Amino acid sequence: MQRSSISKTWHMTLAMIAILALQGAAVLIAEDKAPEVPPKQGKSETIPLFNGKDLEGWEGHTELWSVKDGVIVGHNTEPVKVSTYLLTKRKFSDFRLECTVKLVESEMHSGIAIWGRNAPEFGDKYTYQGHLVMFPSGWGMYDLFRRNGLPVDGGPARKVGKQHDWNHLEILAQGNRVRLVANGSLVVDWRDPKPELVAEGPIGLQLHSNTVAQEVHFKDLVLTTFPEDKLITVKTDK
Repeated sequence: MQRSSISKTWHMTLAMIAILALQGAAVLIAEDKAPEVPPKQGKSETIPLFNGKDLEGWEGHTELWSVKDGVIVGHNTEPVKVSTYLLTKRKFSDFRLECTVKLVESEMHSGIAIWGRNAPEFGDKYTYQGHLVMFPSGWGMYDLFRRNGLPVDGGPARKVGKQHDWNHLEILAQGNRVRLVANGSLVVDWRDPKPELVAEGPIGLQLHSNTVAQEVHFKDLVLTTFPEDKLITVKTDK
């Protein structure tokens, strides 16, 4: 074969490789781009999830969850083998949840689970499969017992979050979109690229699996069903 023919064949091969690479990149981009699922429609009502006195409307391990001085307390002294949750008996799809949370003891993160289900087959009567909005260690999001870590940057939340002090949170969950406001700053705005994994489910307060003692507090939990598409706790005077 003449040198010119070899050169021509080589350039054609390189061009074909480049086209295939671009096609592959286009497929990846298409797969990563999340569809914009609109908010669901329904009756909007504001519900205090916690009455400040007892755990009426919730279910979980009574030896791990209690109420003290108007605060829900999750506390363990013995190891927790599988992350366990205090779950609302009622299920929710689109909602705004405001609450104030505090990690008191340990450095392990806690979180609020949404859009999923109680999943005792994973080793605990009150564990959860679904989305987790994490705080304060390792702010971000997680998909429990499915995809694991989600591509949500925890950096913005770490700048405004408090490790062992009260943090005020606003979670706005609509369609396949989750927004999180921490202490007045919007720190997460993410759409799930797999909206088929978004489901009506209970709200879950997390006590993470751990071998050491932990304590986490929750208070002022107020939820609005089918809310206006608007964040209400973002501070505009920054």
